Amino acid sequence: MTTVDFHFNTPDRLLHACRLIRKAVRSGQVSETKPLLVFCGQPERLARFDDMLYEFSEEDFLPHVMADHPMADESPILLCPEPIVPGAARHAFLLVNLDDEVPDCFSSFDRVFEIVGPEDDDKTQARKRFSFYRDRGYAIQQFDLSKPPR
Repeated sequence: MTTVDFHFNTPDRLLHACRLIRKAVRSGQVSETKPLLVFCGQPERLARFDDMLYEFSEEDFLPHVMADHPMADESPILLCPEPIVPGAARHAFLLVNLDDEVPDCFSSFDRVFEIVGPEDDDKTQARKRFSFYRDRGYAIQQFDLSKPPR
């Protein structure tokens, strides 16, 4: 069953998503055969995130393309404006949801990351997503980023 990780109180939602993806790539959880999918139905936010993946780290290159790009079958990171699931040959285990809604395809993934920023509207939307997952019995892990790591 899908597990859901809520990372909340992050000062910058998109920057935190970049760091999570970098960590997943470095740890080998993401590769050309195990792609990670980033969903966001808001074109401006997804375009901003696309740019951030190129610019946020001078040491790391995070190869990514839009899901409809000709190189999508070879890229370890897919950016999707619509909720999709990659073909069976490339099962994506991880989903990073940067949208305000729960994507229809979330249960096709082993793990979903929900990232919550400090804005009141973002918190309100995240509470709705949290309730959605909880009410359906999904395992939820919570990470409060305002607290120092142990």
